[in-house]
Amino acid sequence: MAWLASRGRTGQWGSDPWSTRPAAADRIQGYARDHLVRIAEVDGRPAGVCVLAEEPPEYAPPVGERELYVRLLVTDRALSGSGVGAALIEDARAETRRRGITLLRVDCYGGDDRKLVRQYEALGFTATDPFTVAMPDREPWPGQILEQRLSPA
Repeated sequence: MAWLASRGRTGQWGSDPWSTRPAAADRIQGYARDHLVRIAEVDGRPAGVCVLAEEPPEYAPPVGERELYVRLLVTDRALSGSGVGAALIEDARAETRRRGITLLRVDCYGGDDRKLVRQYEALGFTATDPFTVAMPDREPWPGQILEQRLSPA
C-alpha cells in the first residue's frame, strides 16, 4: 500500500495501512476463518496470499453455477515481477479443477489506468462485469470482475 500511495495511487487501497482499520482487520479475520487461504513463500518467508471461496462477494452478480472466487490476492511489492502472483493464480486454477469446478472468477480495482485489469487479462482472465462500491468518506470504488473458464480435471 505504501508503494501505491507514494505514486499517488490511493484509489485502490487508500493511504492508511489495513492494520490501523478495525473493519479491514475484521475482514481479514473472516477470510481466515471462513475461506481457503493459500500463502506463497520465497526462501521460507511469506511472499503473497490468495483467499479462495465458492461464494462470490455480495457485489458480484451470480453466475448460476459452481465457481471458485479469488476473494483476495496480495503479494509483496519487493518481489514484483518474480511470479508470486502468477503462481498463486496457478494454484487457484489447480484448486478449482480439484473441486470439479470449471469457472474461476476474481475482481480487482478497475480505476486509474486499469493496469490491474490488464494484469489479470495477461494471466488468462476475461473482463466481464464492471461494478462500483460506495465508500464512506471517499469516492466510489470502481471494480472489475474477470473470469477464466477451465477445462475439467
